Amino acid sequence: MPDVLLTDIDGTLVDSNALHGEAWRRAFEHFGIQVGLDEAWRQIGKGGDKVIALFVPEAIRKQLEKPVKDLRKEIFHRDYMPRMVAFPQAGDLLRRVRSVGMKIALATSSEKEDLAVYGKLVGMDDLVDEASSSSDANASKPDPDIFAAALKKVNMQPQQAIALGDTPWDAEAAGKLGIPVIGLTSGGWKADDLRAAGCVEVWQDPADLLLHFDESALRRQQNR
Repeated sequence: MPDVLLTDIDGTLVDSNALHGEAWRRAFEHFGIQVGLDEAWRQIGKGGDKVIALFVPEAIRKQLEKPVKDLRKEIFHRDYMPRMVAFPQAGDLLRRVRSVGMKIALATSSEKEDLAVYGKLVGMDDLVDEASSSSDANASKPDPDIFAAALKKVNMQPQQAIALGDTPWDAEAAGKLGIPVIGLTSGGWKADDLRAAGCVEVWQDPADLLLHFDESALRRQQNR
């Protein structure tokens, strides 16, 4: 059994991926950059720097990067954050993880200031040992920095950990450190996409993983 769970938040514990995607779409549109909601949604889980690099032409990227980021943040906090809800039994899943003696560390591309909101939505403030956010990483997912920062905070090695996420970017980032990843389709990705990115198993959402907890990779002995 792993010693620590490194879990993503958006699309994994909280139903927010479509809201993030729409905030990005609107921010780009304000500056005359046409991005479809589906295009934006598929990048959720990456850091804003990588999203902007994909959609903003290089010639104007330096000029627009901060204004786009600032507007996206304003739109999301004002119009979408109040609409976020936790997935059913997300908090119960974390409590089950703690009940078997595992630690929990958040490993998210979200901003540090947003973690308090997520904590209240999920009811996880007393369940999480440590948290790494965008401010702890030099490079965002799918680079492994955020997972590496979470490991450092709980003083553990990759072979002691398992990760939980909902995007290929989670799987790629944790996989670069040799950390097995459980995928959830609650963020909108297909199970085949998550497996192709490296997930060792895929469940529908936190409630589905909780239902199958004892047969999942959260309980199986890993090779060390």
